[in-house]
Amino acid sequence: MGQKISGGIKSVDGRGDSGSSPSYRPSAHRQRHPELRGPDFFKPPRLDLLLDMPCAGLETQLRHAWNPEDRSLNVFIKEDDKLTFHRHPVAQSTDCIRGRVGYTRGLHVWMIHWPARQRGTHAVVGVATSEAPLHSVGYTALVGSESESWGWDLGRNRLYHDSKNRAHSSLPSYPCFLEPEEAFSLPDSLLVVLDMDEGTLSFMVDGQYLGVAFRGLKGKKLHPIVSAVWGHCEITMKYINGLDPEPLPLMDLCRRAARLALGRERLQEIESLPLPQSLKNYLQYQ
Repeated sequence: MGQKISGGIKSVDGRGDSGSSPSYRPSAHRQRHPELRGPDFFKPPRLDLLLDMPCAGLETQLRHAWNPEDRSLNVFIKEDDKLTFHRHPVAQSTDCIRGRVGYTRGLHVWMIHWPARQRGTHAVVGVATSEAPLHSVGYTALVGSESESWGWDLGRNRLYHDSKNRAHSSLPSYPCFLEPEEAFSLPDSLLVVLDMDEGTLSFMVDGQYLGVAFRGLKGKKLHPIVSAVWGHCEITMKYINGLDPEPLPLMDLCRRAARLALGRERLQEIESLPLPQSLKNYLQYQ
């Protein structure tokens, strides 16, 4: 069901440390594509701050998890893992599920874990309103096929929005530095970045911010969504964290500046700094 895409598309990725599975390598792509070092591929400051914060706890993740009441009947939430859904092996069917929460404001980041070997011919990740369809006959990129959803096709590296009314050649590649027939094999996990205050949807892979995929989302209420065709695929969504649109407190900005000055590899040395314990705790989000 939804067999894997032919290897005819050029791949520019390397392999993971184990050499056993494809993995996107930001450093290799920066060498091949110097534009990755340009301003369009720098993480926005608020996103940088959010990703420096501790991840949301399980209770929060469950509040932002897949919605068992808002899904195709061909998928179900796993009893032993409420953050993961399983798709039944139904032939000639494309199936979606939305997240519980629809976002209208703030910055939100969630992780999608979707094993590459379970993606098949049409694996699309994105956002949708409550009006977007959740099932289609046949194998198709359902997310982004009409005007109520926006999606990134992980196999074809194309962006879809109202794609059924557009010529395929007009659908942009993503990331935007890719040549028309160039692609890279993504790892099993990626981050989805939805900024409802700016009205943008972006993605991150292995710590590399890939730039804005979609604009013009401000004023809508959008849910996480995926569309899948692979039988028995299992896709996990973990809410990382969110930031309200209000200006950040000066204390938070100072903490971020201090942690940046230390560098990630030296954060464990905070306890040895000649500072009051309460301040050391604050620097460590305790």
